[in-house]
Amino acid sequence: MGDVSRRDFLIGSGLFSAGLLLSKAFQIDLVTSAEAKMKTQKWPWPYEKLDPEKTAEIAYNEWYRVFCGAAVISSIFSQLAEKIGEPYASFPVDAFIIQEGGLAGWGTLCGSINGAAVVANCICGPRISGSEVGHIISTNLLDWYSNTDLPTYKPKNPKANKERIVQTMSGSPLCHISVGKWMKASGFALASPERKDRCARVAASVAYQLTMMLNAWKDGKFHEGVKWSPAGTFGITAQQNCGECHGSNIPEAPKMKK
Repeated sequence: MGDVSRRDFLIGSGLFSAGLLLSKAFQIDLVTSAEAKMKTQKWPWPYEKLDPEKTAEIAYNEWYRVFCGAAVISSIFSQLAEKIGEPYASFPVDAFIIQEGGLAGWGTLCGSINGAAVVANCICGPRISGSEVGHIISTNLLDWYSNTDLPTYKPKNPKANKERIVQTMSGSPLCHISVGKWMKASGFALASPERKDRCARVAASVAYQLTMMLNAWKDGKFHEGVKWSPAGTFGITAQQNCGECHGSNIPEAPKMKK
């Protein structure tokens, strides 16, 4: 064995064996953790009914930390993390701050609705899980958002003068149109405290409405409601208010060939 004594060899072998055992134990632990996480992907996720008022207030205050989409997600998942634990406790809520301003400030789908759709599809399950409820809730929220004078929720401790936060109907789920119409009606600029508070209240309003729908689903009382299909009506993904932007020059989608 050359310069290596039998004693040194045995010590080295023992350390090597211990290392293998630790490595195997670590691998087993990783597998166990991975299996546990995979189990949480089964739908529907566990849900307990929440207080819409409390949820809305959480969303309002969270808006000032993580803005619209993440605020809605946090308002529901933070409570369920306390009540249930996983899969909510490890859900990366803060990553959804990207939904701010219609996704990275591009004014597309309002982050509040985007966040609500994430919540509904995680809890009730996506369409590929065999359940249409998450999809239906999202559709109903899109319609409700577009045809409601927002914001509907009034915070307990508003961060801006409540008398100056007017309500407007967007006719659209797009951030650009929703915020734009409010700015025109109110006269406040995008960076104003009033516009920020308006959007915080909109997030709270969406969180309130979403909680009502989830509670109804939990009780087995949720009904489909909206049945409008953009593709069925226009032959393309669309909104209901094409004429507002396109006027009389609405492009027609090619028909499917039989």
